[in-house]
Amino acid sequence: MAAAEATIPMPPRELEAIEHIDNALTFPTFTSQTAWTLGCALRTKLLAFPKPCVIDISLAHGTHCLFHATTHGGTTIDNDHWVTRKRNTVLRWGSTTWYMHNKFAGDEPAFAAKFGLGDGAGSYAIHGGGWPVRVQGVAGTVAVVVVSGLKQEQDHGIIVLAVGEMLEEMGVEVGEKKKED
Repeated sequence: MAAAEATIPMPPRELEAIEHIDNALTFPTFTSQTAWTLGCALRTKLLAFPKPCVIDISLAHGTHCLFHATTHGGTTIDNDHWVTRKRNTVLRWGSTTWYMHNKFAGDEPAFAAKFGLGDGAGSYAIHGGGWPVRVQGVAGTVAVVVVSGLKQEQDHGIIVLAVGEMLEEMGVEVGEKKKED
């Protein structure tokens, strides 16, 4: 499995680099078909790993699920709790959970204290694998992609890889964020 793991690039840890990549990966549109295609691509890539993973893509408003699947037997309800916690973080702060992890150097108590989360801190996770779907010309987060089951940098990296490949297939220039007309 080492060869499969090598296909997931290690994401940067510098906040500016993370923001640059995340902002460059903007969809021209995002529909239920887009979510299905992305979810299937993620699942196909994750099948190469023996560890069971959960993939979830939900709209940002409410909890309307567009795609939810596992890769192998062995997932538990805890996987779905991680999905919910990562999704909550993306929705509240509008950034990837990998960005939040690196912003707080993985220090969950500091994260919870900064935002006065108290007993509600368990509703959020600053572990890679939660990613906001952005659409050109639309303000804010349209949907949230979550992968849970691998190491957090792999959870994040596989999303970035799959989204980048999908955008390239759609003919979207990935790299510099396009200017608004």
